[in-house]
Amino acid sequence: MNKITAILVDDHAVVRAGFRLLLSTGDKIEVVGEAARGEQALQLYQECRPDIVVMDLSMPGIGGLETIRRLLQRDNQALILVFSVHHEQVYVSRALHAGAKGYITKNSAPEILTEAIDAIVRGECYVERGLLKNPPEAKNTRDYHAILSEFSPREFDVFRLLAEGMTAQKVADQLCLGHKTVANYATQIKKKLQVDTTTELAHIAVHLGMMQR
Repeated sequence: MNKITAILVDDHAVVRAGFRLLLSTGDKIEVVGEAARGEQALQLYQECRPDIVVMDLSMPGIGGLETIRRLLQRDNQALILVFSVHHEQVYVSRALHAGAKGYITKNSAPEILTEAIDAIVRGECYVERGLLKNPPEAKNTRDYHAILSEFSPREFDVFRLLAEGMTAQKVADQLCLGHKTVANYATQIKKKLQVDTTTELAHIAVHLGMMQR
């Protein structure tokens, strides 16, 4: 039986080494390539044509969500499993909306990674148990989930980093964008969310469960 071929996309070499070691313990999956960022993943996918891409969301450069979008733009049959530290529902929803076929967290049991890959290659979707839920929203608050669902991948990345307290310059460095571009994104984001400050963006992120109080 042919092995499932996979490429690993994560900006931490140690994490990729752990993925590779974990997958090599079985005889069903073969890692055929690694990338540290989305731009490299797009090129590697063209070269390797793997059965599945296992990738993080938080990476320098174009980031995970935009990588998902571009991969599917080039090949609408591409299978993508997100393997992330983020367990909040807003990240799961964004990844699945972008086109990922599965989502698991890095603190999941080791066998979950293999199980998820196997399921997705069989044509199923796989989301780690407990990640998709419907927590009660606070009364009399805007439906921020609906607003964020309309954000582009870049807008979402800028929103997330600004909410975490990064300056516009640091966000620009992290995402490999110009400072003016980030400033324009920030203006658009605040306008859509009807807020004036990055502190208010942080409050929204807390409300959505993306950050701790």
